Amino acid sequence: MRDPRISAIGKGLRRRGRLMAQAVSPPRRTLDAMPAPRQPADGYMAPPAQRLVESPVFVLSSVRSGSTLLRVLLNSHSRIRAPHEMHLRTLHVHLSREFTGDAMQALDLDKDELEHVLWDRVLHLELERSGKDVIVDKTPPNTLMWPRLHRCWPSARYILLLRHPGAVIASLTDRRDAPDHEAIRAEVLDYAEKLEEARLGLDAHVITYEELTAEPEKTTRGVCDYLGVPWESAMLEYGSKDHGTYRPQLGDWSSTIKSGRVQPARTADPMAELPSRLAELARAWGYPDGAPPR
Repeated sequence: MRDPRISAIGKGLRRRGRLMAQAVSPPRRTLDAMPAPRQPADGYMAPPAQRLVESPVFVLSSVRSGSTLLRVLLNSHSRIRAPHEMHLRTLHVHLSREFTGDAMQALDLDKDELEHVLWDRVLHLELERSGKDVIVDKTPPNTLMWPRLHRCWPSARYILLLRHPGAVIASLTDRRDAPDHEAIRAEVLDYAEKLEEARLGLDAHVITYEELTAEPEKTTRGVCDYLGVPWESAMLEYGSKDHGTYRPQLGDWSSTIKSGRVQPARTADPMAELPSRLAELARAWGYPDGAPPR
């Protein structure tokens, strides 16, 4: 039979060993267990840091508005780098400890400005790798947060690419399985409202998808004038250039784009009725009576 005194001594030694181990090496805390960063009580906003890319170019457009076509035309220029959709707005900085914000504030930085510095570095890295001197980001969701872009880059330039809202609705409806028509109209309206804000609030160069497909040379000449670069005929031969990865979420790689030629714009159903606000915006953008282009 085991001596109970020996058993008690063993338990004591094991407990003492655990306590000593905890004293020497405290348990690690996972990132999820870290306390949320403390927000500065004074609402501190960092001043803008110096930018490596002073005047990037952003294409503001709705989804399904021809932004991939415009991007491959621009990317075919010897001085313009227009990569795939970069989704900067989903690239975040995480301040994982409660004192990290204080440490950054002492360096004249906050979370937003740290993200701005990161976004700027990504654009600069891509521009340096390309050997070109103008960079264009054409990610459509940038349209929904253009004021943040404008705060990050006060000298940024903008190309507004408009398309008739009825044609955008038709394109989204055809693209989706079991489309939710109400949700599609709401999505198109969200983009249209932000585009109208940008059109009224920014000194932007405005073009339409219908113009781009009907008169690609004239339209791209206007874009080049705005960007301060000479027009190049190679832009219209974009199929002979390498434009990077063909993947979902990085652009629209339909057979139309892959053809390597500018194709006529698809029009909306002339009998389809637009919600009143979308019809109002279509008229403001130059579509007569809000009707789809023929």
